Amino acid sequence: MKCVIFDCEGTLVDSEKLCCQALVSVFTSFGATLTMEEVQRHFNGGKLADILMETSQRLGVQVDIDQLESLYREKTKVLFQAKLAPSHNAHSVLKTLNKLGIEVCAVSNGPRSKLESTLEISGLAHYFTGAMFSAFEANSWKPEPDLIQYAAMRMGFRTSECLFVDDTLQGVRAGVAANITTLHYRPNPISPNWSITGVSRINDLQEVLRYCPETSAV
Repeated sequence: MKCVIFDCEGTLVDSEKLCCQALVSVFTSFGATLTMEEVQRHFNGGKLADILMETSQRLGVQVDIDQLESLYREKTKVLFQAKLAPSHNAHSVLKTLNKLGIEVCAVSNGPRSKLESTLEISGLAHYFTGAMFSAFEANSWKPEPDLIQYAAMRMGFRTSECLFVDDTLQGVRAGVAANITTLHYRPNPISPNWSITGVSRINDLQEVLRYCPETSAV
């Protein structure tokens, strides 16, 4: 294993609650009833427009998706600036991988500008200089495999030489479809509980190091 491909939001950074909070805020502003528990139960990490569309239909909110997306991105921007933090052990794991000479990159279904901003705010950007890849660049969104394959190619590795870590069902499906060893990061015990054949679950990013031959004893 020569490269670890990390999903960004919810994996590298502790953003799940903030994103769910933003969704609740957006829809309640239009008079809908939506709780954090409902959002966490339905949020699967897919394309934002699809999440907004599904939620609108489920709640009976008739608002243009572009308007909802604009509001959501503004609310997450404010919340991220105020409260975003790296995930538990993210710094130590990235430092260790760097010392071992294992490359890392970050991927996101969101725009590149948001990916860069998220990593900068959380203090992780310096680990990913020249190694941030957006679905908008690949013109394909998880659960399609193209973003993961694109990131591996841009990093100069075959997918067989990489490990992919993601916290969402859509992300894990993308990893499996890309034929890459995939880890489901599930730090929150109340997150949706599902399994996919061949995918291992981890509760702490420190467990990523177990997949590095040089740190098998960690």
